[in-house]
Amino acid sequence: MPEPVVLDGDVVRLVPLALDHAPDLTAALDSDEEVWRWRPSRMPASEADMRRMISGLLGDPETTQFAVILKETGRAIGSTGFWDVSGFDGSVEIGSTWYGRAYWRTGVNTECKVLLLDHAFGPLGLNRVVLKTDILNLRSQAAIERIGGVREGILRRQCRRADGTWRDSPCYSILDDEWPAHRARLTSR
Repeated sequence: MPEPVVLDGDVVRLVPLALDHAPDLTAALDSDEEVWRWRPSRMPASEADMRRMISGLLGDPETTQFAVILKETGRAIGSTGFWDVSGFDGSVEIGSTWYGRAYWRTGVNTECKVLLLDHAFGPLGLNRVVLKTDILNLRSQAAIERIGGVREGILRRQCRRADGTWRDSPCYSILDDEWPAHRARLTSR
């Protein structure tokens, strides 16, 4: 897995996730069930729950998770990360992404993805980035397609949702030689 680093953008800074981000992340979540609606785990209902979730992520050897820091305030407003993709050489998944609802449709997600994709295809020298979401999460699918994700297919019953139902997951990818054109389009906006 990629080593934790700081990735700096114009609006956000991605820093290695730490337990001390729990208060900000709990506040950003603001008990908003819609933010957590499509996630496979239950929404952290308290700062203690958020700390437990962060501890689990920090102990997972198949993820490098970041706190998304809004540069204007210095506060964590969400999280995103790199996940291992077993069976594919030179690949990584961008996943476990969420932001407080106040930051939806603000450019935060696009900048986070540009930072992560630049890092994956630049310093990490990877050839493929994977992105998955819940088949019912049309907003996320549209966002992945906006950044250049190519839908490869559906992973049927890929994981269980928090309510116990099975989730089918559309699987998207971006290849290293596709990224420059997508990046130019996104950064020209």
